[in-house]
Amino acid sequence: MTAVFALTTSFLWGLADFGGGLLTRRIPALTVVLVSQLLAVGALGTIVVATGAWSEAGPQLWYAVAAGVVGPAAMLAFYRALALGPMGVVSPLGALGGVAVPLGVSLVLGERPGILQVAGIAVAIAGVVLASGPSKGGAPVQRQTLMLTLVAAFGFGSVMALIAEASHNLTGLFLALFVQRVCNVVVGGGALYISVRRGAPALPEDGWNGIRSSLLPLAFVGLADVAANGTYSIAASNGPVTVAAVLASLYPVVTALAARGVLSERLRTVQAAGAGLALMGTVLLATG
Repeated sequence: MTAVFALTTSFLWGLADFGGGLLTRRIPALTVVLVSQLLAVGALGTIVVATGAWSEAGPQLWYAVAAGVVGPAAMLAFYRALALGPMGVVSPLGALGGVAVPLGVSLVLGERPGILQVAGIAVAIAGVVLASGPSKGGAPVQRQTLMLTLVAAFGFGSVMALIAEASHNLTGLFLALFVQRVCNVVVGGGALYISVRRGAPALPEDGWNGIRSSLLPLAFVGLADVAANGTYSIAASNGPVTVAAVLASLYPVVTALAARGVLSERLRTVQAAGAGLALMGTVLLATG
């Protein structure tokens, strides 16, 4: 079950990253974050009321609050990096933090993977690194894009570690995700307000019409991200965090394939090799 939910996380995050990166090419990144999270809050609020998840309130929700504060900064940095650089490079680099931080936390807490799982982790991480690398003659990634991606990577890894501690059952997970998203909206709204006060645009060139015409993809980005957080939390609570973190970090393969299919971004030879290694690592983790 850990492998199934973690791979579902990869699929959802990969599509959400592709959609978010695509939207930020015509809508300001902060607006994409705020609107997508507002739509997610509405959906999660309905679920919380319907399931009576308020009864699960407790001290563990502070982990959700922390994830909700860190998440928007990481998401904004990542979306801006996706808008500036090639998705097939930025997305795999962003996944490294999603592996490193939860792995570090789980190892500190005493979790020890088996031999096959260690081999799978090593192969999968190598695949992610290779999938991010341009081949000889490829255009270098700008320093600003690299820095934004590294900030996002650390933030994503922190959110993964925090959200895994924020709930202990399904209804508690709904409440934790709702609290996280409310904090996302508060932090993202404040950042957008400051940005507008400094002269940055809040709307695309075609104004509110651009927002209204993009509501469906914005909702998809927000809900897919929420669902991915949920499936990751289930994966991490039902099996080794080390395995869940590595399998969930394979989402760059999905983003790269989506960019190849929709935007005709070509996967270089080294990136294709990285995708193959990532899949090989998945098999080793699942069998271990």
